[in-house]
Amino acid sequence: MSHDGKLLIIGATGRMGAALVRRYQQSRKVLAWGRAELNLLDLKSIQQKLESIEFQTVIYAAGITNVDYCEEHEAEALCTNHDAPRVLAEICAKNNAKLIYVSTDYVFDGKIIEPLGEDSPTAPLSVYGRSKLAGERTVLSASPDFLVIRISWLFGPDRPSFPDMILHRAMTSDHVEAISDKVSCPTYSEDLAEWIEPMLDDSRYSGLLHLCNSNPTSWQDYGQATLDIATKLGIPLKATIVKGISRINFPDFKAKRPEFTSFDTSKYQQLSGNTPRPWQEALEEYLSKKYLS
Repeated sequence: MSHDGKLLIIGATGRMGAALVRRYQQSRKVLAWGRAELNLLDLKSIQQKLESIEFQTVIYAAGITNVDYCEEHEAEALCTNHDAPRVLAEICAKNNAKLIYVSTDYVFDGKIIEPLGEDSPTAPLSVYGRSKLAGERTVLSASPDFLVIRISWLFGPDRPSFPDMILHRAMTSDHVEAISDKVSCPTYSEDLAEWIEPMLDDSRYSGLLHLCNSNPTSWQDYGQATLDIATKLGIPLKATIVKGISRINFPDFKAKRPEFTSFDTSKYQQLSGNTPRPWQEALEEYLSKKYLS
């Protein structure tokens, strides 16, 4: 496959989509569609829009990711996380184009306390998780060549995420707390864009794939690392310690969340010959760029 074919990125204004657009438009023809360009709740318009353009690869990095919002808006969650991808999958299969669907660690129930591989049993606890799992299945049943990439705890420059929230709190308040009994792996959006790039033209990448930076961590330790790095970088803080609290003490959560979803990325490592760097290293790069440059 050449790089001549157009790459369509749906969800181009989100944290992941924006990182993909920034990297890939340097060397490819990229069509970047955000909410303004594509209404994911209108399946007919998705079909009409897609049938009016030519493309070689589609990355679907869109859909509703707010877990609690999904819990109370099930039809909307299903439409953006399953129905819209189904329409895309049908069109891509018909046109011999590749589809990459971005999924989540929330397809697991978090009860298996060991790194989760692509064949670990799924059992989503929330509407969000169920809608994403349905999306995965509909995409993979449309073509064995399609790729579903599961990611976890995404952070990066385009939208505020957990480290930004913790840092903001520590700069403005002397009390910072984070959940101590939820474990996963942070994923840096800039690293993700780099890892995915070779997959656009390589047919070995198909089926399910787990991607994240190395080293599982809890929200508390992730927050603490953020403040430790900020202190090292000389960012003025009012708080330097993140206190741990239990998930049970978060009454605001409407949806159940899995407790342990650390990914085993050995399938990716074998295919790519690349081992994702530790999230601590990626986080330091992110914070340095954001707050020092």
